[in-house]
This record gives sequence, C-alpha cells and structure tokens, in this order.
Amino acid sequence: MAITASMVKDLREQTGAGMMDCKKALTETDGDFDKAIEFLREKGLATAQKKAGRIAAEGIVATTIKDDDKTAAIVEVNAETDFVAKNEVFQTYVKEVVEQISNSDAADVEAFKAEAWALDTSMTVADKHAAMIAKIGENMNIRRFEKIVSTDGIVVSYIHAGGKIGVLVEAATDNNSDAVKEALKNVAMQIAALNPKYVSTSEVPDDYKAHEKEILMAQAKNDPKNANKPENIIEKMIEGRLNKELKEVCLLEQEYVKAENKETVAKYIEAVSKEVGSAITLKKFVRFETGEGLEKKNEDFAAEVAAQMNA
Repeated sequence: MAITASMVKDLREQTGAGMMDCKKALTETDGDFDKAIEFLREKGLATAQKKAGRIAAEGIVATTIKDDDKTAAIVEVNAETDFVAKNEVFQTYVKEVVEQISNSDAADVEAFKAEAWALDTSMTVADKHAAMIAKIGENMNIRRFEKIVSTDGIVVSYIHAGGKIGVLVEAATDNNSDAVKEALKNVAMQIAALNPKYVSTSEVPDDYKAHEKEILMAQAKNDPKNANKPENIIEKMIEGRLNKELKEVCLLEQEYVKAENKETVAKYIEAVSKEVGSAITLKKFVRFETGEGLEKKNEDFAAEVAAQMNA
C-alpha cells in the first residue's frame, strides 16, 4: 500500500511521534492506522502528545561559547520535575540543543524546531524533542533562547546553581586576556545575583520612567507628611527616589557586590580597564532563570487519585 504524506501527517497528529517514525510505522504495518499506533506505542514513541498538557516549569539553563569567545548561545529547556532536570540524559540533550542554537540563524523557537536535527538530519528538532519526551517520560519544552555574536569584543557565560540561572555578558574590547574574562565573569555573577533590567540608565525607556514617576508621585501625595510641601519640593523628592530606583535596575549603576569600598559596577570595569591597559565597554547581557513567570505544578496526590477514580 502506498503511504501518503496525508497519512503520515494524521498519524503524527494523533500520536505526537516524529514524522520519520510515523512513516516507518505505516510502512511496517502496510498502512494499517491502528497497527501503526500500536507499533509506535511499542517503540515508546507515541507518548509525547499525551504528556504535552502537563506543566513543565522545572528544567535547566545552558550556555555555550565558541569562535574565540565571539559567539555565544543560551537556552532554557523545561521539564516537569527537578528530578529529571538533574538527569544526565536530559542535561546532555540540553547541551546538544544549545550547541545547535549557536550554529543556527533561527529567529524564534518555532523556526528552530523546524530545522533538521544536526546530529541526525533525517529528523527535525521537533522530532528529536518528541522522541526525548517519550524516552524521558515527562513533558519538556524548549522555552526560549538567545544568541550573541560579538563583532568588536568577547562574550562570557556564567551558570549558577547547576543551571537554575544562566547569564551571557557581551563587552566591546580588544583584550581577551584571562584578567578581562575574569572581570566579565564577576559581572555575570552580579547579574545572576541582583537581576538588573538594563545595562545603564541611558537604556531605560522613557515610558518606564514616566510610569514609575507616576507611582512615586501618587505615593508622595498620599503621604500626610507631604501635605504642606510645595510642588517643586515634592518634584525634587520624586526625582531623587526615581534615580535611586534606577540605580537598582541598571547594571552599571548598581553597587558592585564584591567591592569592599561600595564602588559601582561601572567603577569596577573602569579599574579593570586601567589595570589591563585596554578599554572595556559592557554592551549587553542576557539572564535566564529557570521557570521564571511560569506556573509551578501543585503536587496534590490525593486530588490526582480522586480525579482518576472519577474519570
């Protein structure tokens, strides 16, 4: 019996198995749809779709650096449990994913998943991902990634707590010595710890400043201590509070955590630049924290058992 693309597509949609696996299953069973499903189930490849509805908020962040520290990639891959996140098979898969991202021009996750899997071009990244879900036995998700290609400097990476937080830092410099890399690694640790939003105040959007100023103004006007203060005095108070807030969210204005004299990150980088005899300019950073913004799974085994009994 001739196996058509439509048959392969239908089987894939019903089972969640990879395209090539579906084609092989239909070929082996002479196009018998039910037998093809059983074939895939026996091979452990027809389970991904059933697992796709489960919450995947655990996982790890991984990074890779190549091309003389000029190309870097970072990815967050989620799983359902921390147990799987610590599994060597899962971690190896995530490393393979981030390596492929470093060589990819994909603009987003969907485009990336449509690419051929570099280690086996007979399947796509999506096919490989479905096979890994079946192998590991949990829903997984390639949630997000970013790639940095530096044209005038280097990129360093930092992984905290075994992949709970990952950071990339790009700097413009003509010096790629160990001293410069160590300084940038220290900055990456700062980013992991204090979670800034911007490199400097010049990056902060005007609408963000305006919004924060409105909130601070409302707080000031609702404070009875300010009832008799002139508008210009309140305005100066607001400006002071806003500037203080911006120092907390802007990397260069933050107090450098490893400094003994309360110097800023900007002053620290300036000191390192003088020490190595080369200018260092922080250009960009990326910080991924596993599961941030995702709904965590609520383990209620009693409710789960009750739901199964009522099904």
